[in-house]
Amino acid sequence: MCAAANLNTPLLFFSGKGGVGKTTLAAAHALARADLGKRVLLISTDPAHNLGDTFDRELDGTARAVAPGLDALEIDPDAECRSYIARVKENIRATVRSSLLAEAERHIDLAAGSPGAYEAALFDRMVAIILDEAKLGEERGYDQVVFDTAPTGHTIRLLNLPELMGAWIDGLLRQRHEHNRERSQWLGENEPPQDPLYELLHERRRRIAVVRDMLLDHEQSSFVFVLTPEHLPVRETQRAVAELAEHRLPVSALAINKVLPGVAKGAAKEPVGQPGPDDFLGQRRAAQGRHLETIERLFADLPRSFIELQSTDVHSLEALRRVAAQWQQGD
Repeated sequence: MCAAANLNTPLLFFSGKGGVGKTTLAAAHALARADLGKRVLLISTDPAHNLGDTFDRELDGTARAVAPGLDALEIDPDAECRSYIARVKENIRATVRSSLLAEAERHIDLAAGSPGAYEAALFDRMVAIILDEAKLGEERGYDQVVFDTAPTGHTIRLLNLPELMGAWIDGLLRQRHEHNRERSQWLGENEPPQDPLYELLHERRRRIAVVRDMLLDHEQSSFVFVLTPEHLPVRETQRAVAELAEHRLPVSALAINKVLPGVAKGAAKEPVGQPGPDDFLGQRRAAQGRHLETIERLFADLPRSFIELQSTDVHSLEALRRVAAQWQQGD
């Protein structure tokens, strides 16, 4: 828990470029919170799941205990998409004439492969976890839900979905309302007919709005970007921080991971030596020092923690606790 940031919010997201250590940092944070006596749910939304490997456990879409006070699950996007499409088909059966049902379902199957269907299904499951399954704030619920997300671009699309889906459903609601009004006039009725699909859309719009408000509330949600002191992760993080800020989703802290021992976190204040051409480790340290200077300059207003490159793989509770000890320190 980066000391200078509020990362004890009910929702906490870890994001960043692929390969920078998001899963390790998310798991280390979640374990540290559980060690303090909190009930924590750790969730992977990355199709290339590593969460189970980190805890050396088989995980699926059902929460399982991986440590005292800590449960974890891995969302299967393909399974969620199939479930999502099945629910859509079930919902339209009450509103579409039997003669048109086969054609409607064919269009739904085609839509399942369209851009955004994957994210919409995944976001629906996230909404269900946040509003129903996690039972945040309740006596037997979780104190915090930690999301280990897919690489940066996917995460940004996912976090932008509440705004996009809200506007899309608003349009569908207006069309449905107008259809019901015209149908009522044509039938000579004083009141619009009951419309199960309209009610379903309205309820979905309400749930999306609730989650969107939580994401925008700094007391409810925090966002951590994980990066390494290398050129591409630094530049990707710079773009992502700016893009999230445009959507009023400010990043709460940075975790600079895999810093070589001997490279000072205050590199901007210390001269960088000139290693010889055959000094591989010296060249890597010098390069990291330069990138740390850039990080200090670009993200001076963000709390930062520096986590050293570990001497062994991180796939045990003890190793995660060593990472958490560094994560708990910050500028």
